[in-house]
Amino acid sequence: MMETNIKPVKGFFNIDLQELWRFRELFYFLAWRDIKVRYKQTSIGIVWAVLQPFLTMLIFSVIFGRVAGISSGNIPYPIFVYSGLLFWNYFSNALSAASNSLVAEQNIIQKVYFPKIIIPLSSTLVFLLDFFFAAIILVGLMVYYHFFPSLVGVLLVVPSIIITFLSFSGLSLMLSSINVKYRDVRYALPFFIQLLIFITPVIYPASILGTHKWLLYLNPMSGVIETMRVGLLGVGTIDWSVFGFSALLSIILFMLGLLYFKRSERFFADII
Repeated sequence: MMETNIKPVKGFFNIDLQELWRFRELFYFLAWRDIKVRYKQTSIGIVWAVLQPFLTMLIFSVIFGRVAGISSGNIPYPIFVYSGLLFWNYFSNALSAASNSLVAEQNIIQKVYFPKIIIPLSSTLVFLLDFFFAAIILVGLMVYYHFFPSLVGVLLVVPSIIITFLSFSGLSLMLSSINVKYRDVRYALPFFIQLLIFITPVIYPASILGTHKWLLYLNPMSGVIETMRVGLLGVGTIDWSVFGFSALLSIILFMLGLLYFKRSERFFADII
């Protein structure tokens, strides 16, 4: 008779990579389920992926670009704000979904043993697809406004996606763990995300704050958005110190979130 012993892994973060690999099929199943729900069980499918940022761009262009008169420098405001929304929506949507994922999957958590980190991470894969579909609109805007990306900007797309992933993953691992015990998170998070967009240079350039713009860079998404605007639109010079600082912050956020998640994971099934 085969016997399986489940023991905690020793170490600072207690990550058993072999165990995660054994449960890779569960990760694929959960991610594929979310993708099917997102695209197959809707009347207009992938259009939702581009409709949200496109309509938001139109509204922001009217309110902030025309009415408020926020300057976007030498970049037309629609493509300026859309280039920020592209990465911001990936960050905010994935953060929201992953932070509520453990509560949404409480039936599985209570019945079956598996590495719980699979749940929040698998729930974000669909938003990576949303990102790539939404990027098609950015390409169309670049053609329309005659902007051409630099080679460095193209090469930085993948690192920027990784920084974004590490940022929302770290926050969501922490928030999803807290949400298991305190359901206030699901109500407070939308408000937090609404506030966070105003301290991220999505609708305005970081230069508008003058000598205080360094405060924005305490948010890792600020460096990502500013860098991608310069790189993809070919206007300005990339501030490598800001981009590097964003990368460092994202790693710190991910490590802290992972540490808190692993310390809390053992109690999920009991209190969820």
